[in-house]
Amino acid sequence: MTAFDRRDATATLILRLGLSWFMFLWAAHKIITPAQYQGLARHFDGLEIALWQVYLVAAVQIVLCTAMALGALRPVSYGALALMHAYTVSRRWEGFLDPFAVNGNGFPVNRNQVIDLAVMAAFVALVLLIHRDRFSLGGWMSHRMGARWWQ
Repeated sequence: MTAFDRRDATATLILRLGLSWFMFLWAAHKIITPAQYQGLARHFDGLEIALWQVYLVAAVQIVLCTAMALGALRPVSYGALALMHAYTVSRRWEGFLDPFAVNGNGFPVNRNQVIDLAVMAAFVALVLLIHRDRFSLGGWMSHRMGARWWQ
């Protein structure tokens, strides 16, 4: 592995761990405060969801975050979390049109949407650089065993 390859592998490792941690925190919050997520589903999607559904989504996300942190089943784990985040971004697009809006107390009301967009860009970069993600279980398996399905 060249110095260039090590630098790319390190960059994708940092990106992968940061994104998996970000998504894990959102999944953990679904377990800690499930009623908040029921309210978000009602507000943004017009759906009434049961607590068990919130917990199920959180569990699936935690499994995917763990796989992503390890770099296992990369197309599945990276892709699924990227699609979940893209769904979140698509539901909140109005905030992108007014990123500097503040409420009566001077609080920036659309800053989470701006953060969401940056995270989406990071997901796109990680998916595009998946072949450079050598410091991962999938990268190690494909290098060691030639097992392309781990990629």
